[in-house]
Amino acid sequence: MRIPVWLPIPAPAPSSPGMYALVTGASRGIGAAIAQRLARDGFDVAINFRASTEAAEAVATAVRAAGRQAALVPFDVTDRVAAKAAIERLLDERGTPDAVIVNAGIARDGLLAWMADEEWDSVIHTSLGGFYNIVRPLVGPMLKARKGRIVTIASVSGQMGNPGQVNYSAAKGGLIAATKALAREIAKRGVTANVVAPGLIDTDMTKGLPLEQMLQAVPLGRLGTVAEVAAAVSYLCSPDAGYVTGHVLAINGGLYT
Repeated sequence: MRIPVWLPIPAPAPSSPGMYALVTGASRGIGAAIAQRLARDGFDVAINFRASTEAAEAVATAVRAAGRQAALVPFDVTDRVAAKAAIERLLDERGTPDAVIVNAGIARDGLLAWMADEEWDSVIHTSLGGFYNIVRPLVGPMLKARKGRIVTIASVSGQMGNPGQVNYSAAKGGLIAATKALAREIAKRGVTANVVAPGLIDTDMTKGLPLEQMLQAVPLGRLGTVAEVAAAVSYLCSPDAGYVTGHVLAINGGLYT
């Protein structure tokens, strides 16, 4: 079966056909919230996921309920061949995306002294390798189109470092640096690249953590929500952010400024 398959939209038809976003890691958590927010903003959404088909289909249903089209685009962002093939199909079917959200990431926490090679490699390959595998085949078409928004989802850990997360901090810090460098390369063609750096957000990744102790370091004294992160992405993809590039937008309750 040919992938992606663009799912039908209930009436009425969208008011701005052709505008679409690719969101990686979009089947749950922050990625799912971003996909649904962008749909409400008027984007059709290509929903990338690795294995959670049922969850991805639920996100697609929400996108369609907002009056937009959805495509399920299953592949592992660490698989360069699969990523390139899926992106080529997207370009063939829908043309150049108006927004690319590089969200897929994993955590494998532990002190560096006892970290396994796989725990280092998998985190680095997902965040940094995934960035390259997604953005590299898309940046040329975006430059040719002279428009587009690239938003990467990093972390406060990539800004300030976090014990037990040397691998995650390195991956997200590298993602921040890569996005800033990219922003300088592509600005003259009207394409922007920015970072959203969440802090402690209420997702599966914060389940089981000693939150009562950790929240003492957060001036606002609470977890953030996936909707608040998605709102930041929404802004950076909007016409209002046309003069913003190379910026790190922190959504962390004041944890790090």
